Amino acid sequence: MSRLPTDAALNEVVRLISMDTTSRNSNLPLIDHVVALLKGVGIESALVPNADGTKTNLLASFPAADGSVTGGIVLSAHTDVVPVDGQPWSSDPFTAEVRDQRLYGRGSTDMKSFLAVILSKLSDFVAQPLAEPIHLALSYDEEVGCVGAVSLVDRIIELGLKPRGCIVGEPTSMQIIRGHKSMNTMSAHFRGVAAHSSLTPQGVNAIAYAARFVDFVEEVAADFRTNGPFDDAFPVPFTTTTANMISGGIAINTIPADCTVDFEFRGLVAVDPDELIARYRAEADRLDGLMKQANPAAGVDFQVNSSSPGLDGELDSEIVRLATAWGGEPSEGKVTYGTEAGLFFRAGIPTVVCGPGDIAQAHTPDEFIDLEQIARCEDFIDQVIAHARG
Repeated sequence: MSRLPTDAALNEVVRLISMDTTSRNSNLPLIDHVVALLKGVGIESALVPNADGTKTNLLASFPAADGSVTGGIVLSAHTDVVPVDGQPWSSDPFTAEVRDQRLYGRGSTDMKSFLAVILSKLSDFVAQPLAEPIHLALSYDEEVGCVGAVSLVDRIIELGLKPRGCIVGEPTSMQIIRGHKSMNTMSAHFRGVAAHSSLTPQGVNAIAYAARFVDFVEEVAADFRTNGPFDDAFPVPFTTTTANMISGGIAINTIPADCTVDFEFRGLVAVDPDELIARYRAEADRLDGLMKQANPAAGVDFQVNSSSPGLDGELDSEIVRLATAWGGEPSEGKVTYGTEAGLFFRAGIPTVVCGPGDIAQAHTPDEFIDLEQIARCEDFIDQVIAHARG
């Protein structure tokens, strides 16, 4: 028979799912809830807001018995979820339901169950003195490019916390993941010149130039697929790059004046993201020059929308050994999706990804998590707390 989570954990995840923290919305109601829970056990929160104050990261430290907050383990989670627009849900995405030993709701897997388990155990964190601190790091806007975690990790560095390790609780079915690719998204906006389609010499076709750029993206993808570099620990062992959205034109009889291509690459750590971005920028500049030759009013605007680094930890690292001792399932594999773990890793903090739920359920209609996964995560966090007590 499958194990069940405690009522405390289950009630907390139901509460978190009821808060619609889709990335286009504010996460402040959820953060206010966490601040209140932390204050209830005597822990103050540091907030790291975005520029307009509509969203914020949260950083809180459970100090060691001597008052020190240096070292210890970071437990990291993002607070936002992806949209449900257009998805055929069988129930209200923001009203959690338990059916057939599964809990359904947006964020149930990605990744409010991990956060809920932590929040349900806050009193355990402070019940006995800790030999080393535990840090809670919550971010905003992970789902739109790991935006918030940049300033969150910067704050950890500024405060000199120097954690000995970090657990990012993204859904891995409680497997310990030590590596993933970088995630980088960009846009190229082609500004043509409109004209009647019967007078093509008077116009500059933005779609035509955008199509050339898409061809270039495909050429780069083919090069990586054929020539590498390769890492067989990944299910797709090479860097991938694709043009995934394109929009342009207003009518069938009008030379299009605008076209935008949104594209991405997911790179092995061996591939320098800045160098690859520069390669795309150079192609956009080349096409910009050709368009301006046709008409000085035409051109290309290139933009990097997000860039999140990859993760490449060692199989025999201390954080992998610790996560294994706490009940995580050892794994030699790496994953193709990106997480905030790369930001912690780049900052010199040994990091693994390990959390409840199956990534295959993330972002889907009728997103769910097996109740047994929540129970396993509870055991894991219990062991983190026991370890911190020494």
